[in-house]
Amino acid sequence: MPSSEATRLRLRVTGAVQGVGFRPFVHSLADRYALAGFVRNDSHGVLMEVEGARVDDFVAALRREPPPLARIDTLECETITPLRDAKFSIEPSRDGKTQTCITPDAAICDDCLNDLFDPKSRFYLYPFVNCTHCGPRYTLTRRLPYDRAQTSMAPFAMCDDCARDYADPTNRRFHAQPIACPKCGPQLAYLGPRDASLKARGPGAAMDREPSGSHHAALIRQIVTTLQSGGIVALKGIGGFHLLCDARDETAVAELRRRKGRDAKPFAVMLADVAAATRAGLFGEDELRLLQSRARPIVIVEKREEFVPSVAPGLSRIGLILPYAPLHHLLFHAAADLALVATSANPSGEPLIVDDEEAREKLASIADLIVGHDRAIVARADDSIATIIAGAPALLRRARGFVPEPIALANDGPDILALGAHLKSTITVTRGREAFVSTHIGSLDDRATIDFYRETIARMLDILDVKPERVACDLHPDLASTRYAEETGLPVIRVQHHAAHIAAIAAEHKIEGPILGAALDGYGYGDDGGAWGGELMLVDEGHWRRLGHIAPLPLPGGDRAAREPWRMGVAALAAQDRCGDVFDRFPGMELAGKVAMLASAPNVARTTSLGRMFDAAAALLGVRLVQQYEGQAAMELEALCQSPRALANGYSIENDILDLTKLFAALLKPGLSASQGAELFHGTLIEALAQWLRAAAQARGQTRVALGGGCMMNKILAEGLVSRLRDFGIEALLARAAPTNDGGLSLGQAHIARMRKV
Repeated sequence: MPSSEATRLRLRVTGAVQGVGFRPFVHSLADRYALAGFVRNDSHGVLMEVEGARVDDFVAALRREPPPLARIDTLECETITPLRDAKFSIEPSRDGKTQTCITPDAAICDDCLNDLFDPKSRFYLYPFVNCTHCGPRYTLTRRLPYDRAQTSMAPFAMCDDCARDYADPTNRRFHAQPIACPKCGPQLAYLGPRDASLKARGPGAAMDREPSGSHHAALIRQIVTTLQSGGIVALKGIGGFHLLCDARDETAVAELRRRKGRDAKPFAVMLADVAAATRAGLFGEDELRLLQSRARPIVIVEKREEFVPSVAPGLSRIGLILPYAPLHHLLFHAAADLALVATSANPSGEPLIVDDEEAREKLASIADLIVGHDRAIVARADDSIATIIAGAPALLRRARGFVPEPIALANDGPDILALGAHLKSTITVTRGREAFVSTHIGSLDDRATIDFYRETIARMLDILDVKPERVACDLHPDLASTRYAEETGLPVIRVQHHAAHIAAIAAEHKIEGPILGAALDGYGYGDDGGAWGGELMLVDEGHWRRLGHIAPLPLPGGDRAAREPWRMGVAALAAQDRCGDVFDRFPGMELAGKVAMLASAPNVARTTSLGRMFDAAAALLGVRLVQQYEGQAAMELEALCQSPRALANGYSIENDILDLTKLFAALLKPGLSASQGAELFHGTLIEALAQWLRAAAQARGQTRVALGGGCMMNKILAEGLVSRLRDFGIEALLARAAPTNDGGLSLGQAHIARMRKV
């Protein structure tokens, strides 16, 4: 009982404070300092009242010792009249207009990992062990406040043991909403194995609910046996199904490519632990921190171990990932030396499969063994992809582990729904001074992906309880995202593609004034309807101005030129009046002569795209003539570059127009190898872009520039530019919290729509 002189405080906490063990943490602090009162979740975050003699110590500890997954954004405190409560309690959650958010899914913690492999634990070998410090959150939550009844764990009634842990303030699973064990929780299920020995259980047969974990162990052994014998396994995880095979078995990886219809795009590899990862890739301290972070993204690093050729053909870098779900750890426990190709189960470019029935139907022709489970995945989430560029993490795909973590903005503004463009689609919802970028959705090419896109919009608006005041979309008039914007009935802000790239960087770096930037990518619809992609722009107060661009090349064949780099090679020859050389340079291309004529025609479409300049260089050097996936030519060209070197006078700049014709001419020098050409191209491009930006910045009194667009995923180019601009006293800002490619466009659109005075 608090003394008559006790102080009572009411505290309001916002941020990532639901689903992270915040209430049990508060309860334990109250016990530590002998305080009475209560704590509860509500639509704003967490509300608590504490009363006693040591409330100041409580507040200090609250700030100093939050749970591992928590993030405190604001802590409001007021003194109120003491009530002389007898105890401290956790009260039921209260509904209302949502002003908090769900935390992202987190990799299994060390304590749960110990439980998983402790024969004395009731969680021994149980693939769904979790606690308040780890496990799924966003992917199983239907709505806020975050309580079990609002998640896909609602159908699983807690057994006596789990209920006891859940109610025990001293237990790590106190109020852990997904708590479950083999007696009461989700179970693995066979869905459609080809192996006759497994069919006896029947499709979809769930594992028996036995605490020993023996049945789960038997299934794990069967999965591992299938993988080790060269088979392909479809396995349901946290955010959807993975397709797995042995990364050291060329036949298995090649067969996975054939069945999935994925010709050459690189696969990620999952390895047992840090030791295995550091044998496979070149990791610095920053890469290791990223690899082991609670988000557990795929981390792109330089190769050390050469897996079979079909894993990442033609590339010097590879994506590596550590196990993050208990189920993954069980696989490596059964065979520690496994190296697993782990790719999203989305045949034909459709959305990631999350449903057991859909997996049985669509993956039967791909996988030799399909294993699901009966915990529904509410929200799809691919693995995130990240790398270290210029000494800090950069996201290449923002999904599991990061979504729906908000990106803090400089100031409050109107609530916006921003819809992205077409490729690598995401949506962004702003609320107050936060921006919520959705999970990676994909390219809006088919009905299934468009349905997922619309589903994501509805879910984000619902779970954030936002009614947008404006909708932002791309300037292109004929995109599915543009059509959706027009359907909403809201005021539509149309944002030019490259302005959005620069604005996205301004948003995450909390810049609201004018920002000079270069947007360097493959394609964006220009203000004039042209094919832009190498743009010098100024973005300010919701508007943009094109200041300059890369000197255009012909675009013979339009979109086809993006798939066939040899056409851009012909364009580079045409720009030098060397069309007669096309037959020697591209002897296997029957259409070379006709394409040369087209490239020389006065009315041919032209492009300023840096991505197409990369294609032209790759083609002229014989690196890649036809692409099997977006960016393949540029990635293979980067892989050949060991030491960039600049060609003296290899470019020209006039009236903010950067002309690379001299560089292309140098790539035609007899005897120049592909690797020498790659080094010359990268080095000269870095110097040319840096001088271009330097001149523009000095002319306008700017000391910082934003570097955006998909070409900034090129580590050599990005780091070279940052370093060279630093030499000139110019700070280069890169995308960090959202992808620099089109996955970050929606954030930039939202920023411009918030700034626009309408």
